[in-house]
Amino acid sequence: MLYKIFETQRTLMEPFADFALATAKLYSNPMSPLGNSSLGQRVSAGYDLIYRLGKDYEKPEFGIRSIQVDGVEIAIHERVEMNKPFCELRRFKRFSDDSKTLTKMKSQPAVLIVAPLSGHYATLLRDTVKNMLQDHKVYITDWRNARLVPLSEGEFHLDDYVNYIQDFIRHLQSGYGNCHVISVCQPTVPVLAAVSLMASRGEKTPLSMTMMGGPIDATKSPTAVNNLAMNKSYNWFENNVIYRVPENFPGAGRRVYPGFLQHSGFVAMNPDRHLKSHYDYFKDLIKGDDASAEQHRQFYDEYNAVLDMDADYYLETISTVFQEFKLVKGTWDVKSETGEIERVRPQDIEGCGLLTIEGELDDISGSGQTKAALKLCSSIEAQDKSHYEVKGAGHYGIFSGRRWREKVYPEVKAFIQSNQKAISRTAKKSSKPKDGAGSNSVGRRRAEA
Repeated sequence: MLYKIFETQRTLMEPFADFALATAKLYSNPMSPLGNSSLGQRVSAGYDLIYRLGKDYEKPEFGIRSIQVDGVEIAIHERVEMNKPFCELRRFKRFSDDSKTLTKMKSQPAVLIVAPLSGHYATLLRDTVKNMLQDHKVYITDWRNARLVPLSEGEFHLDDYVNYIQDFIRHLQSGYGNCHVISVCQPTVPVLAAVSLMASRGEKTPLSMTMMGGPIDATKSPTAVNNLAMNKSYNWFENNVIYRVPENFPGAGRRVYPGFLQHSGFVAMNPDRHLKSHYDYFKDLIKGDDASAEQHRQFYDEYNAVLDMDADYYLETISTVFQEFKLVKGTWDVKSETGEIERVRPQDIEGCGLLTIEGELDDISGSGQTKAALKLCSSIEAQDKSHYEVKGAGHYGIFSGRRWREKVYPEVKAFIQSNQKAISRTAKKSSKPKDGAGSNSVGRRRAEA
C-alpha cells in the first residue's frame, strides 16, 4: 500500500514540478521584464529548487563519449555485451585512428567492474569507468531496476547474483584468455564468493581481484548501516521495507525493497548536509554561479536516481552478510545454476592477486571490513596480497573524485599491471578477443575494447 501511495503522490506532483520549471524559466528569461531584476532572480531560483525537489529522477546515462590518452582522443562506444533478466554486462569499446595508440590498447588487460546493487545505478561509478578506460578494456555490471522486470522472469536471489558474476567472468575469459575483477562496496562479498566457488571447482580464476570499501567482515568497526542490519530482525525488514510493485510497471506484483525508501534512508543519514546543499544551490542561482549550480545538478541527478531491489536478494544479503556473517564464519552455501549446493571457501583461491582498498573516513564500510579478505584468502601468497588505506577519503572518495583519480587509480593500475605481467610470463595461451580486434580487416577506424 505504501508503494501505491508514493506513486500516487509522485503522479500528482508531476504537473506542479513542470509548472515550477516553466515559471523558473519565465523569470530567468532575459527577454522578460523581470529577467534581470533581483526579484526575478530570486523567484526563478525558488521555483527551480521546487522543481528539483519535486521532479522524478530517471536512470542517468554514463555519457562517456570520448577520453584523452597521451594527447590522443579515443572514441567510446557503449554497448550491451550480455543481457540477463536482472543485469546487463555493459562494454565500453574504444576506437582510435592512431596506429601507435591502437597497438597499445590491444595489449591492455580486460577488467570487469562489478557495480553495487544497493540502491543507486551503476552510473555512480562513472568516474571509475572513465579513468579505467585509459589503460584497460572495461566492462561493468549494469543492474536493472527490479520494478521493470516482469514476474515471468522469476525471482532474484543472492545466489543468482553470485552465478551472474561467474558467467560474466567466464565471458571475459573466453574472449581474452583471462581478466581482472574490481568490486566496489556491496559486491565485494558476492564477488569473493564467485571466485571462491570457481577455485574450488578447479576453474580458471581471474588474474586479480580489487575490493574497494566492502563489508567482507561486517563485525569489524560497525557503522550506522551495519548497526541497523544487526539490531533489527530478519522479520522486521521483511515486514517494514518490503512492498509489491504497483500495477503501472512491468514488474507489477514483484516483492521489492523500493528505491524511494532507500533514498529516504540515504538522506536521513545526513539531513543537515543535504539541506545546506540545497540552500547553497539556491544562493548559487541568485548569484549567477552557473558552474557551482551545474555541479549540484549533476550530483543530485545521480544521487536521487534509485532503483528497486528484488526482496529475496535484499533480505538474503541482510541475513548472510550483516546478521549471520556466513562468509567469515565459513558457513555460506550457494546454489549453482545447476541446482548444486556448494560451500564458499575463499581459502581455495590460488594464483590470484588480491588488493583491498579502504577509505580512512568511510562511514558506510568500517575500517578493517574489506581488509578482512586478505586473511580469508589464506592460500594466496603474501607477495600477491596488498592493502591500501586512502587518507582523508570517505566511502565515495575511493572510487570517485580527486582522491580516486590522484591516489587510488594509480595504485589499482599498478596492481593490475603487475598481475598481468606475472601471468604473461607463464601463459601458454594467448589472449585474443573473440571479435577479431587483432585482425587485419580493412577500415579507417579500428576497434580495441
